[in-house]
Amino acid sequence: MSIDPLSVLAIFAPLSLNILGPISVPVEPLASHTISLEQRYGNSFVNNVFKDNILLTLRYMEGSVKTGDKIAWDNIEWPLHYEFKLEPGDKFAFHDGILPDEADHVVKTTGAHFNYTDGFKSDGYLMGDGVCHLASLMYWVAKDAGLEAKAPRNHDFAMIPQISKEYSVAIYYNPSNSYASGFQNLYITNNKEKAVTFVFDYKDDNLTISVWSKS
Repeated sequence: MSIDPLSVLAIFAPLSLNILGPISVPVEPLASHTISLEQRYGNSFVNNVFKDNILLTLRYMEGSVKTGDKIAWDNIEWPLHYEFKLEPGDKFAFHDGILPDEADHVVKTTGAHFNYTDGFKSDGYLMGDGVCHLASLMYWVAKDAGLEAKAPRNHDFAMIPQISKEYSVAIYYNPSNSYASGFQNLYITNNKEKAVTFVFDYKDDNLTISVWSKS
């Protein structure tokens, strides 16, 4: 008895497809950028102050450090993965000194105030120096992801390495000067129809921030 090879193919083709499973499509973030924390400033001492202040801000943001805690700097410099979600209409502010017209729908801040009480370092010029670099990276990623992002005060008075001047953000917090604090802040609003997630990854001296959204 002869067997038609086409019939055999028709019988086993569906089984072969099931074995292979569905075809996966690579998923990419809406935007993603990386900076080196070893390239924040030309002087190594100042660079390390900038780096430590950036990493400390991230620890405040993730909640592992709170105001009044004794800072264990070895732990601060461990690799980090952290993420937070903004639902449609939700807003992030870099700190809680917020302009009145930006106050609605703020659901997330870094939780830090960049001062001595919070454990931040000074390079001899400014306490908390370096946090503007973190804000600028967030601003850059948010803009590239198509989110509504506002930085009322540009950091054009000093270069921020690896970030274009158009994305540079000045950050300042002073509880006795609410306008200056609110003006030197960063505001990011999820203007999309679906939730977005900010993802922070720090490893091997590189900090990457990505924005993701389910398709």
